Amino acid sequence: MGAVHAATPKAKAGVKASAKKSAKAVPARSAKTTRAKARPTSRTRTSSRAVVEAATPRPSYGQVFGLHATPDPLDLKSSVALVVDQDTNEVLFSKNPKAVLPIASITKLMTALVVVEAGLPLDEALTVSQADVDTEKGSRSRLTVGTRLTRGEMLHLALMSSENRAANALGRHYPGGLDAFVEAMNRKAAELGMTDTRYAEPTGLSSRNQSSARDLAQLVKAAYEHDLIRELSTSPEHRVAVGRRDLQFRNSNGLVFKDDWTIGLQKTGYISEAGRCLVMQAELAGRKLIMVLLDSAGRYSRIADAERLRQWLLGDPAAPIALSSPTS
Repeated sequence: MGAVHAATPKAKAGVKASAKKSAKAVPARSAKTTRAKARPTSRTRTSSRAVVEAATPRPSYGQVFGLHATPDPLDLKSSVALVVDQDTNEVLFSKNPKAVLPIASITKLMTALVVVEAGLPLDEALTVSQADVDTEKGSRSRLTVGTRLTRGEMLHLALMSSENRAANALGRHYPGGLDAFVEAMNRKAAELGMTDTRYAEPTGLSSRNQSSARDLAQLVKAAYEHDLIRELSTSPEHRVAVGRRDLQFRNSNGLVFKDDWTIGLQKTGYISEAGRCLVMQAELAGRKLIMVLLDSAGRYSRIADAERLRQWLLGDPAAPIALSSPTS
C-alpha cells in the first residue's frame, strides 16, 4: 500500500493571532442602585464565562488557518492526520503532518513519560491542592482540593480519563516543582527530536502546548516502550477511593471498549483551540501502526476518522478509494 498524502496549506498553524480588547464606557449608577444590586461572586463570573464560551465556542487554530480546507481521499474531519508503521517508520497516510497546533490533553502522554522515566515512587501519596484547580478553562474535576491519591493512581487517572488535576499534581510533586517539571518535558521533547514541540504546563489546558503530528508520532513510539504507560492508558475503567466515596472513572477513548480494535497505547485531548485530538498505537493488518489525528471538528469525529482509516488500511471495499496526491 503506497503512502497517501494531502497537500499542506501555506498558512503556518501555531501562530496565534492577538486579539485587541476594547473598553466600553459604563454609565454611572446612583448610589441606591449600586447598593441594591449584589456584586457577582468570582464563581458566578466564572460560570457565566463558561456558559458564553459553550454557546459560542472559539474556532480552533486549524479552522483559523484554513487547514480544514485541505482535501484528503478519505474525507477526514481532522485537519491533521498521520499513520506510520511503528517498526519501519513508513508513512502510510499523511495530511498536514508538519502543521504546528495546540495538542490539548495529548500533553499528558509526555507528562506520564517524564514521571515514569524519573523513577519516582508510585506508592507515594500526593495531595490535590488549590494550585491544581483549572483557572485556564474553568474545567471541572471530581478530585476535590485535599484529595490524596498515590502517584500511581494520579498517573492512571491522567492517562485513562484525562484528569487535569491529577496531571498538574504530578507536575507539582516533581523534584524542583512545576517549573522543573515543564523543563524536563521540553528537555525530553528535544531528546526525542521533537523540534516542532513546546510545553508550557503538564495538563494540556494551555494552547501554548503545541506540536505536530510528525513529532507526536515520535512521542507515541517512545511512550510505548513503557509497559506501565501502555497498561494505564488503555485501561477501560478504574475505581479509586476518595475519602468515604468510591469514584468510578472511564477511559476517554471509546475505541478501547471495542473488540475489533487492538490498541496498545492511546490518549485523547480537547480544548477549543485544538479541536478533538487522538493519538494511538494499534495493530492493524498484521502491522503495528501509530495513528495521529489532530483538530477534528465534531464531538465524535476523531473516532469516526480512526474508523475510516482502519477500514482503508484493512482494504475494506466500502471505504473511499485512496488516490495519491502531492507530498506535504
